[in-house]
Amino acid sequence: VQLQASGGGLAQAGGSLRLSCVVFGRTGNRYGMAWFRRAPGKERDFVSAITGTGGSTSYADSVKGRFTISRDNTKNTMYLQMNSLRPEDTAVYYCAANTGSATSTSQRLYDYWGQGTQVTVSS
Repeated sequence: VQLQASGGGLAQAGGSLRLSCVVFGRTGNRYGMAWFRRAPGKERDFVSAITGTGGSTSYADSVKGRFTISRDNTKNTMYLQMNSLRPEDTAVYYCAANTGSATSTSQRLYDYWGQGTQVTVSS
């Protein structure tokens, strides 16, 4: 299984970006998936997660109300719509997948990771 993240770039504060994460390989599985991010000089932190069917989502407090996670299992793709971006959202964003359908805020649950996509928000 391989994950490919894309959609990062440069945005102004208050702007929007949409990240995508495509799953290649065992695409028949309904993986629990998540987004994490690593800001410069910081640990990698949980951002959002979505269960295998898309029926349940979770968010870090710092992004609630601004970011929306979704998935299209017909396209083997997960998305992160990021609105009202702030300079503190600047980070490398990573997508991750669990071989089961569950999700967690802990990185240890996830078996597969994408390469990361850079998001930079200017003030």
